[in-house]
Amino acid sequence: MTVHGSGPATSRRGLLEWFRVLSARTSDENDDEGSILPLVIGYAMIALIVILVCTDATSLYLTQKRLDALADAAALAGADGYVISAVGDDSAAAHLTADGVRAQAASLIADVGGGAVLVAADTPDGTSARVQVRDAWHPPVLTVFVPQGITLTATATSRTALD
Repeated sequence: MTVHGSGPATSRRGLLEWFRVLSARTSDENDDEGSILPLVIGYAMIALIVILVCTDATSLYLTQKRLDALADAAALAGADGYVISAVGDDSAAAHLTADGVRAQAASLIADVGGGAVLVAADTPDGTSARVQVRDAWHPPVLTVFVPQGITLTATATSRTALD
């Protein structure tokens, strides 16, 4: 753009017109004012959903680990439910009974089980105790992406040390 005329008034008018044309051109070409806010809100919502789902997944994992530990402890206690019987004149043998395993496992779960329930406790071969426990998990943070609750089950087997 060329400025015609001379003197400060003419050059000032020409510069103002040039700035006006330049600002009109840049505002039309790069008119993205306010478009970053929906992106920020969308990414913030996605991040919040990921955090909530990860919190629920961690809670589910820890609840299953606690139930596994409880089943292990109940099976170990059930392996102490043996009956010693005489075999021959000078030897004895320890055999597990289903009632002994069930009584020992039920006693432990009643003491430290929380909300867990003893589903089954038996001895498949007379030397090992098998225990199955069940508990319900409910998410600490309710979201539409995670179910309201899940039933968890854990099974453990322990052998008696006395043969």
